[in-house]
Amino acid sequence: MQQAAPPVSWPSPWGADDELGMLNHVTPAKRLQALELVREGRLYDLGRVLDEHVPVFPGRAFHQTLVTTAHHANMGGVGENRVNWITEVFSGTTQLGTHLDALSHLQVGDRAYNGRRVNDIASPAGVTALGVETVPQIVTRGFLVDVSDRGLDAGGVITLEDVAGLEPEPGDAVLFHTGWGARWNEPPVYLSGEPGPGLEVAEWLAAQGVALTGCDTWSYGPVPAEDPARPFEVPQLLNVRHGVFVVENLDTSALAGDGVEEFALVLTHPKLRGATGAWTSPIALV
Repeated sequence: MQQAAPPVSWPSPWGADDELGMLNHVTPAKRLQALELVREGRLYDLGRVLDEHVPVFPGRAFHQTLVTTAHHANMGGVGENRVNWITEVFSGTTQLGTHLDALSHLQVGDRAYNGRRVNDIASPAGVTALGVETVPQIVTRGFLVDVSDRGLDAGGVITLEDVAGLEPEPGDAVLFHTGWGARWNEPPVYLSGEPGPGLEVAEWLAAQGVALTGCDTWSYGPVPAEDPARPFEVPQLLNVRHGVFVVENLDTSALAGDGVEEFALVLTHPKLRGATGAWTSPIALV
């Protein structure tokens, strides 16, 4: 017998028009708290290099084409200083590489965060609500949970025991290092599945008011799922029910390798109107 979809509550605690979800907790005080963690000036780049060879979910693609038309048309350059230029054209989706999911990306049935119906917000050029342009640039306190010593394989579940002792506050970010990212340069292996936080951890993160979470995997949550009949339920629960933002394909290896557990997280992104996500290269500062 098929189980019913998880209950979804709306309007949001922040009102029927809210598009920020748990990012409402990232206040000026939270940003100051994060920046107070910076003592040494060490910087960790958590983003992956993006090109046509990165692992991609089926049906998604990234292409970059160099455009030299102007360079050749300028016949060696313009003006006495012979200035010249080349550009490039991109095609593809923001839903690959290191990226931030907007709250329009996932739904339960036809309902996204705060009860928005896809038919009501979809337009030819993108969504008219919950687009990534509504997401503010993020500076907050971050935590890293390193479970790589557990050797989790595809479908491996990060449990409440793994976050025991962690005390995040509303507006914080919690990232997970599983070690799965070591397979990044082997796309078939990397995409064959993944470990990740289970449903209990997802509910716990939401209960703490965590604004942002992410992992060194191509989605978020175990694949295969804890219940194979309910795929991608962990990010669905976080996005749709609770308004918790998710970052995918993080490179947390150096952060974990240095044993960093708490840091200032800075995540900026292009403000692409109507997009369901945005490429990003977050940094951790200590």
